[in-house]
Amino acid sequence: MASNKGRAFFALSGYHFNPDDVTRVLGIEPTSTNNAGMSAGMDKPVISSWEISTETITEEVDVYKLTDIILKQLEPVKEQILQISKSHNLSPRIGVVLTLSTDKDDTCPDVGFGGRLVKFLAEIGAFINIDYKISDRV
Repeated sequence: MASNKGRAFFALSGYHFNPDDVTRVLGIEPTSTNNAGMSAGMDKPVISSWEISTETITEEVDVYKLTDIILKQLEPVKEQILQISKSHNLSPRIGVVLTLSTDKDDTCPDVGFGGRLVKFLAEIGAFINIDYKISDRV
């Protein structure tokens, strides 16, 4: 059977912005970007995004640990996140992507958020997104 899998990410999303601006301001290389909104017309707005992500973990999935990896990268650039979010009207979020095993003998992922992360997210006006699915049977 497939085991649990999980990753955490931080993203800045919005309309009509160049993700390269975020990279320049934060000084952090993103894991992925989407610049589709950069050239979209005002009549049909499209979202662009800038994201940093942990690797997908398949052993002992612990959301506390995964989000702590992201938080350690973001804390030193908190003011820059606030600046770029305001100047480009961006929406910050922390996300968790989980694939849960159907194997009754597999451990349950440890899912939660520490106080330091919650405080940080409140300070930058971020929201939390958890995306999960049940793994396919093998």
